[in-house]
Amino acid sequence: MTNTDKLGGRFTFPGTSLTVHRMGYGAMQLAGPHVWGPPRDPEAAAAVLREAIAIGIDHFDTSEAYGPHVTNQLIRATLHPYPKNVVLVSKLGGRRGADKSWLPALSPAEIRSDLQDNLRHLGLDALDVVNLRMMSMTPTEGPLDKELAVLIELKREGLVRHIGLSNVTARQVEQAQALTEIVCVQNHYNLAHRGDDALIDALAKQGIAYVPFFPLGGFTPLQSSTLSEVANELGATPMQVALAWLLHRAPNILLIPGTSSVAHLRENVAAASLVLPARSIAALDGIAR
Repeated sequence: MTNTDKLGGRFTFPGTSLTVHRMGYGAMQLAGPHVWGPPRDPEAAAAVLREAIAIGIDHFDTSEAYGPHVTNQLIRATLHPYPKNVVLVSKLGGRRGADKSWLPALSPAEIRSDLQDNLRHLGLDALDVVNLRMMSMTPTEGPLDKELAVLIELKREGLVRHIGLSNVTARQVEQAQALTEIVCVQNHYNLAHRGDDALIDALAKQGIAYVPFFPLGGFTPLQSSTLSEVANELGATPMQVALAWLLHRAPNILLIPGTSSVAHLRENVAAASLVLPARSIAALDGIAR
């Protein structure tokens, strides 16, 4: 049994005219090994972006930290001028150290500089959506009003159209909403990492997008005997089942699985057409318990 919508249906970011398919694309893996330097095969990386457009993907997630700068430069070289329906989402708040480390860059000057780099390398006058990315290893309580104030100012200046948050707690989301409209939250979440269940449900009631990063486990792919068994029963791969489960989990979940392979991109997209029987959903729901 399959779903007739090959990209998981559509979602409109709240208070905006931005409507995207729920199956999008995350560009992190277009950079070189360890998300550093140019891709091993630049033409193959460009082919992934072209195929994403051909398939109908219209939601691309990126960052100046990928490369650094490499991914955004590749996106511009391959896709600019962008199709009118394409929504580009980036994040501000982090930078790369010379040792390839991931470092916070949350001062007003750093946030502004990061935005300008995004605009220049992507060839844009303004970014559709910018996520304020808090750079602790895991979401940590604490004020974000000073950092958010910079994005609010950039929005007033017309350089940012809409604001999201990344790597934040539910309380921080509420604090941010008291200051400005938040259209999306991007946090670590997948079939086995379920800490944001309550937040997802709360955001769904408000029509706010939730975009899980590491939807397939990240640098350590998901492994579960239950996941493998369900995949075997459905004639799908475990990763396709994991993505299909996320689409089923809540209507406000938008997916941005990344890959540097056209074949893998097509495999990920096929997950949006996979329908999970009730017994399969029940089994998968139990993985994180």
